[in-house]
Amino acid sequence: MRRFGYFVILGEMRTGSNLLQERLNQLDGVTCHGELFNPVFVNTPRQDSHLGVSFSQRDAQPMTLLQAMRAQPGLQGFRLFSNHDPRVRAHVLADADCAKIILQRNPLDSHVSRKIAAATDQWKLNNVGRRRQAQVPFDAVEFDTYLHRLQENQLDIQRRLQTSGQTGFYIHYEDLNDIEVLNGLAAWLGLPARLTALTQQLKKQNPEPLEEKLTNPQDLAPGLARIDRFDLSRSPDFEPRRQPMLGAMVAAAHTPLLFMPVRGAPEGEIIPWLAALDGVAPDDLPRDFNHAALRRWRRAHPGARSFTVLRHPARRAHHAFVSRVLNGKAEALRGQMARQFGAVWPEPGADIDAAAHRALFLAFLRFVRASLSGQTAQQPWPVWASQAALVDAMAPAGGPDHILRDDSLAQELAALAALYGRAAAPPVPADDALLDQVLDDEVVAEIMACYRRDFDRFGFAPRPA
Repeated sequence: MRRFGYFVILGEMRTGSNLLQERLNQLDGVTCHGELFNPVFVNTPRQDSHLGVSFSQRDAQPMTLLQAMRAQPGLQGFRLFSNHDPRVRAHVLADADCAKIILQRNPLDSHVSRKIAAATDQWKLNNVGRRRQAQVPFDAVEFDTYLHRLQENQLDIQRRLQTSGQTGFYIHYEDLNDIEVLNGLAAWLGLPARLTALTQQLKKQNPEPLEEKLTNPQDLAPGLARIDRFDLSRSPDFEPRRQPMLGAMVAAAHTPLLFMPVRGAPEGEIIPWLAALDGVAPDDLPRDFNHAALRRWRRAHPGARSFTVLRHPARRAHHAFVSRVLNGKAEALRGQMARQFGAVWPEPGADIDAAAHRALFLAFLRFVRASLSGQTAQQPWPVWASQAALVDAMAPAGGPDHILRDDSLAQELAALAALYGRAAAPPVPADDALLDQVLDDEVVAEIMACYRRDFDRFGFAPRPA
């Protein structure tokens, strides 16, 4: 019994999708169409309509062509690449009735094959006598860019299937001549048909060893050596994804400026400056936004700019520790730090010397590191979440046009105000003498371990200026 209503081949150029299409079309009751949603043609090159749907109709309403395909008898499918219509991509990846056949090939082979096809203008080969040959140069930077884009696409497919509880059928370029694997694909699709032999209409275009396809094979090994094939340098990120904190955003009264605060960074200091731009009180500033209100504000303020302010991770972590933990407000958190990280809290009202302050701050940093890594029951509060995660969360709200730093606020706020012919006295960053007393090499190392994303993303120095 058929398991799916239709199927899609998720591949890229030069991964063998033409050959896989040919193999599927050998199965009784199966029709695999071509690139139905290619941005420059419909189904096959130089074709501007398919199944009674024109190029313009497809672009205006892509589901029209998808429905026309599904209305055909038997199991229908098509080929979809990462540069094809994103509306269709989103639809099929979310549709559990669509079987996802994920086609992969050695990325270096597919990259070189694509360059040769572009150089010879030969994208398919049916007659070996008409084969065109060419050598192409290997460019390590070009290949690195291609590989990064390919990996991003594959990870996106994987995540969408995981989060929607679906699975795909992964098939490799070398499997396309393996009749047992192809019959396994037919079984996975729920088809009774099986292949007994393979046709050979399409011919391999470039059977030579890789080095013979290149004009500069000597550059291959050095070029590949610079590529982190297994992404070993990537820092694992277990921090939960966040939604934009619309209610925390504050706009100027008349000047088209929107402040998108990062919790734990300068916030209360910015609001009086924002009010002073237009000579109003801080309480008169537009705030408490939701998505609809924010859209209305942007439409009413054409040319508006948005900005946020970052704080050095050391100053921000210490600010969170002093304001939220040391003052005793976060009692449950203090207890967790004592149980898991050896924090020894003084009696209420007792003085804390620099050594005790340092020990408690270090325990807090170790707690934060575990929290951001998903190793505690306590979800990261925004005040100690990474600034990278908080800035990323702003994207659905448009994201900040300007990212300012707390150690250069006077110059940066003055420049921002000058864009609109305004001036207001900028806030003066407060000194943190206690932090200066406890910021030794061990504390710096722990801060960098906690906030590696922020140091990598925003280029902070190990110690605040």
